[in-house]
Amino acid sequence: MPKTKEIISILSKFTPCDVSDALVKYGSTNGGYLPNLVLRSKVASGVSSVVGPAYTVLYAPKSDPRPAVKQSYIDEIPEDSVLVIGLPLSCQKPNAPYVTVNNALYGGLMSTRAQYRGSNGSVVLGRIRDLDEHIELGHPVWSYGVGSTAPGPVVKVVGINVPLEVRVGDDESEIIGINPGDFIVGDKNGIVKLEVGDESKLEQILEYIPKRVDADTKVSEDIKKGKGASESQKLWRGKI
Repeated sequence: MPKTKEIISILSKFTPCDVSDALVKYGSTNGGYLPNLVLRSKVASGVSSVVGPAYTVLYAPKSDPRPAVKQSYIDEIPEDSVLVIGLPLSCQKPNAPYVTVNNALYGGLMSTRAQYRGSNGSVVLGRIRDLDEHIELGHPVWSYGVGSTAPGPVVKVVGINVPLEVRVGDDESEIIGINPGDFIVGDKNGIVKLEVGDESKLEQILEYIPKRVDADTKVSEDIKKGKGASESQKLWRGKI
């Protein structure tokens, strides 16, 4: 099984779309896709995607009975990780703006610290602020929306490196879990989560991705020569 840095190196050559294709091949219906997240600042040149193990942070309303976490999550963010900030299901909505909290959960100072500590990017399942600062830093950040107000008046951090639940559809059962250490893959297409629990399956996925990309490259070449898409897909994908 490849180590974390090797997996990052492999996956950073491919897009979330490539990863989703592999996940669908191995049984996922949604391809691990976390919908509605928009890239607010550019991915670094030289890589196809931002990749890293999830470092999760859970915010909750101040009225939540859980105590606020005392340590600063941003000062402990690990190198090569992708920060993922979420809210409880009770604060999530199936339609825009997707959360009930209008205060931004993340800002420019957090990106400055995350970048200094070697984090690869940030995914905020809510609003962010200080857009120009993220762009200036060149630190990749995704979010549902933007805002102007800091989180302090309405929410508190209640968990660091804890499982997150993300509502991804109208049905209340449509939920994707993100566990600490799951691989996050992102670009302008959005964010995909790749579970790490099943090492055998993860290895199969890592082996399948480049083969599928190569097959689809050949399909594209055939189509440009006038061949039928369906026929070419059947031919090249059937050889994987």
